Amino acid sequence: MPTRHPFSELATAAYCPRQLYYRRRDDADVPSTVSERRDLAFAYDRLLGATDAELAAEPIAVDPERYRTTLARSKRSFEAVWDELTAPAERDRLVTGRECRGVVHKVLSLDTPVPSVLSAGRPPDSGAWRPQRVRAVAAAKALSWAHRTSVERAFVEYPAYGAVREVRLTTRRKTEYRSAVRTVESIDGPPPRLSNREKCGACAYRERCGVKTRSLRSLL
Repeated sequence: MPTRHPFSELATAAYCPRQLYYRRRDDADVPSTVSERRDLAFAYDRLLGATDAELAAEPIAVDPERYRTTLARSKRSFEAVWDELTAPAERDRLVTGRECRGVVHKVLSLDTPVPSVLSAGRPPDSGAWRPQRVRAVAAAKALSWAHRTSVERAFVEYPAYGAVREVRLTTRRKTEYRSAVRTVESIDGPPPRLSNREKCGACAYRERCGVKTRSLRSLL
């Protein structure tokens, strides 16, 4: 049987190979806060009509006015597929592809099955972060393999911020995915530490890793 890499490992490898090494050893569960934020992605229409007080009671990450504005912008940007985004044909579907496998948070029934993956974190100013792009491409490839059809796009949602981003399976995005696959397959011990220490500040493994991070005060 060929090895099929979990979507989560590919995304983590795209962020930090050393973090993936520690996660494999810990086999950590998904925090409840992550699940709560993901649930927002299935209540967009209700959230658009919610009052400030109602939004403030939800696990959103920005103030109600900003959240509502961002979510309304997302609806305008993806009006043609909004009904599927808010009420997908399938939810939390386990999909096995030729070389990867994992749970697709939403499967949209469009011209072809289109995956949407959910992130509990903050979105970039435009597009999606590399780990989520890699996960989205992996999900698209797995759906393509399962349905024997070409899947050339995916979505990444940041429901705690009301942001929805489209990821096209361009040559560059496929190259990012291939790089993550090679990284996952090559790990058999602790990889080198990252030179980009900005990623280390929020990492749960930074003390075990031994990386030293410096505050803005110390730098000044």
